[in-house]
Amino acid sequence: MRILKLLLLCLLQLSCTGQENEKINGVSFVASREPVTETQVAQIVKVHANHAAVMPFGFIRDIHSPEIVFDSERQWFGETSKGASQYIGELQKKGVKVMVKPQIWIWRGAFTGTLKMQSEKDWKTLETSYEAFILAYAKVAQKMKVDLFCIGTELQQFVTHRPAYWTALIKKIRAVYKGKLTYAANWDEYPKTPFWEELDFIGIDAYFPLSDARNPTMEQLREGWKPWKTKIAALAESKGKPVLFTEFGYRSMDFTGKKPWLVDAHDMQVNLQAQADATQVIFETFWPEDWFAGGYIWKWFIKHENAGGAEDNRFTPQNKPAQQVLSEFYKKY
Repeated sequence: MRILKLLLLCLLQLSCTGQENEKINGVSFVASREPVTETQVAQIVKVHANHAAVMPFGFIRDIHSPEIVFDSERQWFGETSKGASQYIGELQKKGVKVMVKPQIWIWRGAFTGTLKMQSEKDWKTLETSYEAFILAYAKVAQKMKVDLFCIGTELQQFVTHRPAYWTALIKKIRAVYKGKLTYAANWDEYPKTPFWEELDFIGIDAYFPLSDARNPTMEQLREGWKPWKTKIAALAESKGKPVLFTEFGYRSMDFTGKKPWLVDAHDMQVNLQAQADATQVIFETFWPEDWFAGGYIWKWFIKHENAGGAEDNRFTPQNKPAQQVLSEFYKKY
């Protein structure tokens, strides 16, 4: 039985990537105020990326609000359906495949995993609102013939409290979109996600804690991955689905492996080498595995010349040593 499951995973990998050794080597393409140009997309091709996640947004007032606002005139161009379609078109012209990954932004950056209604009425309103939001972009994905669609990102409380809703929603999405489906579960959420069997990929936002060290060695980072990798591989085998890192990446700062999900540590010391090392280790750990489909690095800005750089302690690998690591492994796979 175990051999049959492993064989199934290999066949799934072949059908989802098209080539035996090719992975989904993706970038998370940050929405901008303006259209993307051919020259800007060329920077993605330069690092040998073959996929990009296009991320339109919907907005919610707070973690107990049920109404999602999207496709608004107040949004940036790239956050809307018009902008997403323009981005997709330019990416496809350069041969870059696309995952459409609609996301929710809660005011003041509250974590989407805590979105939880306080009454049955509000849950029903949220369900109706989310369905309108996600189906609108599923239709965009179908119209633009993209390869992959993400049905949600880091919505643990919503998924936990309304599992039947999500099962029904997946069927509605499949009725309008004919490509592959995934869900982007947070790193501490994915083992409990109830509907992996109904999707094509187990999607994980891979911000796993690896080391408490200020400047972790590559060996410490490898050791940090071992227990997590064992659990991820076991889930892939039990579900018969390949794993996709719907987001992965590290900030170029001290303690980059301690809490890789941190977005608000603005005063942390820049550490370009730690980011490069952690990026190399995640590639070495996962990309050779047959059950692993690939991933999308967090994150890539369209104005490459202004992004990242030696003084930046944020996630993007752009204009940092991590960009060279990314390019080398994307070229290899």
